[in-house]
Amino acid sequence: MRYCFVFGTRPEVIKVAPVYKFFVEKGEEAFIVATAQHREMMDMMMNVFNIEAKHDLNIMTHDQTLDSVVASIMQKLPPILQREKPEVLFVQGDTTTAMACAICAFHSKVEVAHIEAGLRSHDLYDPFPEEMNRRVVDVVSTYLFAPTTKAKENLLKEGIEEQRIHVVGNSVVDALNMIRSRFELSRIRSQIVPFDTYVLLTLHRRENIGEKMVSILSGIAKFAEERNVPVVLPVHKNPNVRKIVFDTVGSNRHFFLIEPLDYISFLALLEGCWFVVTDSGGVQEEAPSFGKFVVVARKTTERPELIESGFGTLAGTDKDSVYSAMVLASEKRLDPSENPFGDGKTSERIWKIMRGVRT
Repeated sequence: MRYCFVFGTRPEVIKVAPVYKFFVEKGEEAFIVATAQHREMMDMMMNVFNIEAKHDLNIMTHDQTLDSVVASIMQKLPPILQREKPEVLFVQGDTTTAMACAICAFHSKVEVAHIEAGLRSHDLYDPFPEEMNRRVVDVVSTYLFAPTTKAKENLLKEGIEEQRIHVVGNSVVDALNMIRSRFELSRIRSQIVPFDTYVLLTLHRRENIGEKMVSILSGIAKFAEERNVPVVLPVHKNPNVRKIVFDTVGSNRHFFLIEPLDYISFLALLEGCWFVVTDSGGVQEEAPSFGKFVVVARKTTERPELIESGFGTLAGTDKDSVYSAMVLASEKRLDPSENPFGDGKTSERIWKIMRGVRT
């Protein structure tokens, strides 16, 4: 069998790399196509995992749009698939890269395997465009690797045949285990922040940009001032996000604003924080591995397992609700062994399933 693994953003590399490396270690014929939807962050993560792309589409442009990303992939990927002739193309998650590459594979009659299938917020525009992307990928996939039974249930409700669905856990846990075995996170953390107790914050979602982000920051500021605790915020590169952050809390002495971090440094901060406030999807999955409670600053989450397992709460974007959720978070004590997203053996399960299907 010949396998093609595709990614274009930092989160995709994190979750695809462990699976790809496991396949290679098992002697499988596998190669990578990188779209470079997010050039710098993708390259950074490829270096962390020591992997190289056989083909780099290099699609990223200044002020790129969702449509331009799709158009570039649709033009550049099909000729590669025609030359390389993989039997299966692996995509991950809900990015525009994943959606466009899955469609290209479908058009080329290459089977699609979807890592992290079945996540749903049940609101097509929240998160946007991720909810649409993952639904499209699932429709055209032959192999749907669901991280949880809840994700499998979502797929079954949509009429997808059960034999196409496999519950395997989340490969982010595989990635975290690989990194924690290689890096001394406490030492890295001491070089970034000068305090032992802090709240970690990440904000970047496009649907939160504007008044919602101001409201979220205001609720966090209220908590930080009452508890006299620093808030560490790696400020996203998006100029719209940066303007809101610096205008709203740039002069607040409780906010420790830093530039975006490489993934290892971010995990070091996550490991050492009191709890985390985020509108990210990936952080919701990473935090439980460190036993950290997550305040989700969004109206919806496609990871309800986080809430149901007691590892997080859905705070919305209102100032008072965010503040109240942080009060709740401050009282939580969690056990990382109860992580609802997996045990670090996802890559092995995926490989065994693919080999079992083909033998």
